[in-house]
Amino acid sequence: MKIAISGKSGCGNTTISTLVAEKLKLDFINFTFRSLAQEKGLSFEQVLEQAAGDDRWDREVDSRQVKLAEDSSGCVLGSRLAIWMLEKADFKVYLKARPLTRAKRIVKREGGTLESVAAFTAERDRQDHERYLRIYGIDNDDYSFADMVIDTDDISAEEVASLIIAQAQQLMQGEQI
Repeated sequence: MKIAISGKSGCGNTTISTLVAEKLKLDFINFTFRSLAQEKGLSFEQVLEQAAGDDRWDREVDSRQVKLAEDSSGCVLGSRLAIWMLEKADFKVYLKARPLTRAKRIVKREGGTLESVAAFTAERDRQDHERYLRIYGIDNDDYSFADMVIDTDDISAEEVASLIIAQAQQLMQGEQI
């Protein structure tokens, strides 16, 4: 089974994708701008800045993560565009949360002030949206085709993962979602 999980920064993509992969004993794939920055010895901010003016950064990240997923016999691909890019996913999940919730989670994870993180995240969302439309024709605010949409504002990562796992297990048993 191949599961694609998407959502904007702070929605719980990585945490939830990891939990689902572990529980279902699937490969966890999460190759991102952060991964690329680390690989190239650049800061995350430097990669974001360069990606804003050069589509090759997005194309590299996206093609590498899709290839990793396609080469896997079973995986959870957790990324901003997973549900759009992994066309052969058996199960597509979109995670959403209010901007303030997302900013609070990012502050808890990475530090900083709520105001600066909220502003950075809003600008990143805007830039991501523009890039995805320009590069792929993807409107990442339209996730209506996802098999499952979960509002993560008021439930824990473990609860979200349990919802996904329950549906994935039904799918693996041949039931409709």
